[in-house]
Amino acid sequence: MAGSLHILAIRPLAEGRAGGEARPVTRSRQNWAWAVAGVAFVALVGAAAFRATPGALIEPLRREFGWSTGTIGFAVSVNLLLFGLTAPFAAALMERFGVRRVVASALTLVAVGSGLTVFITSSWQLVLCWGVLVGLGTGSMALAFVATITGRWFVKHRGLVTGVLTAGGATGQLVFLPGVAALSESSGWRSASLLVSAAALAVVPLVLFLLREHPADLGVPPYGGTEVVPVPVPARGAARRAVGALTAAARTGPFWYLAAGFAICGATTNGLVGTHFIPAAHDHGMPTTTAAGLLALVGVFDIVGTVLSGWLTDRVDSRVLLAVYYALRGASLLVLPQLFHDSVHPSMLVFIVFYGLDWVATVPPTVALCREVFGASAPVVFGWVFASHQVGAAIAATAAGLTRDHFGDYAPTWYAAGVLSITAALLSMKVRARRGVAPELAPA
Repeated sequence: MAGSLHILAIRPLAEGRAGGEARPVTRSRQNWAWAVAGVAFVALVGAAAFRATPGALIEPLRREFGWSTGTIGFAVSVNLLLFGLTAPFAAALMERFGVRRVVASALTLVAVGSGLTVFITSSWQLVLCWGVLVGLGTGSMALAFVATITGRWFVKHRGLVTGVLTAGGATGQLVFLPGVAALSESSGWRSASLLVSAAALAVVPLVLFLLREHPADLGVPPYGGTEVVPVPVPARGAARRAVGALTAAARTGPFWYLAAGFAICGATTNGLVGTHFIPAAHDHGMPTTTAAGLLALVGVFDIVGTVLSGWLTDRVDSRVLLAVYYALRGASLLVLPQLFHDSVHPSMLVFIVFYGLDWVATVPPTVALCREVFGASAPVVFGWVFASHQVGAAIAATAAGLTRDHFGDYAPTWYAAGVLSITAALLSMKVRARRGVAPELAPA
């Protein structure tokens, strides 16, 4: 008898969505949140596959087509920019049409863009495939997707799950690099692009068959919650909702501090290190596959750092966490120009471990602050904050390429990134999260 009672949820019976039929809530259905988080993790890793490709293929593209680093960097910038600008609209689309439809469509678009890349013969086609198609696809399931899943399915361990899912997207991008680089060297960059296309497409069936929209679909509360949360009526006008949330959030100081700090975050990770670390190391005589392996190692330590950051976010003031992360990143980037050699030295390994722990550790506390300040509109508002992240990344990807073309060296970009990161630490401390009075930023 006691065992039977133990498997019931806090509310012994939950009403189904249709028909009002009462159903017992078993522990397996209560724990479905972890299954949803697992599918989301795999989807984020699949989407990250193609985003790993540009950094490893800059050198092969330069050799085959004679394009400058700035030209290739511009294609990456378009990708990063659309990746960010799509996010807030994708969050609203998920509310309107459902997570499964949006994510499955996004993965398909990534696969198509990756596959078409093998036919390019000019730089504008590179911009179309890498930049537009893949940018729109990956942006449709970016970190706003993470905020949506954690906001719907978790009350307890929300910060931890945010960290794990974030690590899946960012780490997947880096862990794919050695394989992409090795395949590019052995079979050509087109083979690498086709493999990544297949990887993204293979995730689609998992999303369609295993992902669930709301805990209420199963008649259970969110994990750690005490009551079944009714499924909200789908809001029409996804674009209007996204723009409305931005308009309301832009009238607050915390939004601009978060957006500016996250723009610097994007510039100093995806835009600079993620895109240009490999060619920068190659400039100093390091083989491309070795440099790609170092970035993959960043991804490994990123898992540890981001999950730990999620755990800390549930316990420590998010403003303090952000300030510490940005300050430590700035210090590491300021010393990076002295660490490049033709082979891997211990000092470079220290940088890789230290920087890897900090790669996207900024995401869980940023999501938490958005939730505190902007309430139920947090996923859409965070989509805009994340858009600023990608604007910064896009600017850095092009600027670093142009700097390399002009000076023949990346050193000025590393120093500038270090100073900007320290600036982001100061901005983070200015965010004043108003606990308990988070406004609802629904559109008019």
